[in-house]
Amino acid sequence: MTAEPAVLTTRALGRALLARQHLLARSTMTAGAMVHHLVGLQAQAAPQPPYLGLLARLDGFTPEQLTELIERRGAVRIALQRGTIHLVTAEDCLTLRPLVQPVLDQGFRGNHGKLLDGVDLDAVAAEARELVEEQPRTFQQLGALLAATRPGRDPAALAQAARCRLPLVQVPPRGIWGRGGAAAHTTAEHWLGRPLDPAPSLDDLALRYLAAFGPATAADLQKWCGLSRLGPVLKRLGPDLVTFRDEHGRLLHDLPDAPRPDPSLPAPVRLVAPFDNLVLSHADRTRVLPEEYRPRLMTQNGIVLGILLVDGLVGGNWQLTEDRDGGRTVLIRPFAALRKADRREAEAEAERVLSFAGGGGTVRFEEAS
Repeated sequence: MTAEPAVLTTRALGRALLARQHLLARSTMTAGAMVHHLVGLQAQAAPQPPYLGLLARLDGFTPEQLTELIERRGAVRIALQRGTIHLVTAEDCLTLRPLVQPVLDQGFRGNHGKLLDGVDLDAVAAEARELVEEQPRTFQQLGALLAATRPGRDPAALAQAARCRLPLVQVPPRGIWGRGGAAAHTTAEHWLGRPLDPAPSLDDLALRYLAAFGPATAADLQKWCGLSRLGPVLKRLGPDLVTFRDEHGRLLHDLPDAPRPDPSLPAPVRLVAPFDNLVLSHADRTRVLPEEYRPRLMTQNGIVLGILLVDGLVGGNWQLTEDRDGGRTVLIRPFAALRKADRREAEAEAERVLSFAGGGGTVRFEEAS
């Protein structure tokens, strides 16, 4: 008779997630190694999220470490999980991009694809490849050039067709700390000098997800990457995995040797980046995000604010801002009154952010409401 899987409480799941995200104790691994471990960092809001995401997790991290990685083409920004822009290692770009093609296809069909009925999308992709490999181009530039040979067609839709059909990476200085610029694109193959992985593995994708975000259900895995029908993948991997149940009876899958700390383990206060996958990678986010706080962290127009973690749970949001004179402020908005010790930790984390950003600045707290 097969033993029933053990039950993991919501708090236990939260501590496991924080351990794998290196938010219980900071790591000394390199920026590139952390980007690889996390299977990328969400990065559509340039340039803060990836840099601040690594700052929360790495000891001694400086902006130059990630900037150098990007400029040397060891990491790139490209549409991947959930169809959103992620910063990933060059190797993961070439492996993950083919795997998430169905996600991009679905998003395109449900939006811009409706404007391009009757258009030969293979021809659009072929022309777009030539244009962006000739020189990096913004979507506005690319759309205008594609529309010039397709009179009456929507330029933005044509550019999005290229984004769907081609592995387009954003080239620097877009996404570089302290700099900026419009998002200009070329193909991953052209930028990295290597082809896409011809045989990427969904099994490997699932295993890497569990290493960074487990224990997890099939629905959690699907929420993270945007793909569907991944239950059979986890079932196929079953002999190499262990299983648990959550407090609602849902089946959880995990790597046998992955960390699952004692739920009573204290968790330090952390300031986690806006749009961080910590709160975007599970169908049930309550292991770190209490449902009553979700609307105060995730706005109706799709913005995910910086995350104040208190005792392992989202307990507020925060922002790093800079005024016209260069003055920086870290504004912390707790959702409930902070204990004195937690407030001191939050202030120390904010000072760490200011030091990372160049030194100087002000830390402000809004009263909990």
